[in-house]
Amino acid sequence: MDSSSTADQGEEGIGPAPSAEGAGGEAQLRALERSDWPAVLELNEASVRELSPLDEARLQYILEHAHAALVVEREDEVAAFAIAIAPGTPYDSANYRWFAERYERFLYLDRIAVGAPHRRRGLGALLYDAMERAARPFGQMVCDVNVRPRNDASLGFHAARGYEDVGRLEHGDVKTVALLRKEL
Repeated sequence: MDSSSTADQGEEGIGPAPSAEGAGGEAQLRALERSDWPAVLELNEASVRELSPLDEARLQYILEHAHAALVVEREDEVAAFAIAIAPGTPYDSANYRWFAERYERFLYLDRIAVGAPHRRRGLGALLYDAMERAARPFGQMVCDVNVRPRNDASLGFHAARGYEDVGRLEHGDVKTVALLRKEL
């Protein structure tokens, strides 16, 4: 996928760019572009405890494998982003490989981050709605959520959206993730 514009909403099955209203103005969903990279790196760094480290080279690598990469823009700033990867890529994530070894068809949500000032305003749900639409041709969306260190907010969010826990994967002594899936 071309990393300068990494999600064609029509081709990915995401549909027209929806928006969300809420405190702080309207939010616009759109494809992640090269000019968004600095903001994406900042958002990732602010949530690195729940995600994993990301620098420009790693972001480019992930986007080269991405099936869908989206941002939510609010008041001319990137407020949130999400990146998902389809099966059959040589993506080197242990979590992605876990799903690939067990499922033939899926869309793997590699990472999602919402900036602190924009949380609890529906931006995460907006991104999940779009990614789940992109995942429909694959029959399911899969992702992982930290259980060590525990991310109760994310676990609750996923449970409310109908995700089921299908396994655990340890990453050394510092991190364990719940592996989740939702049939679409």
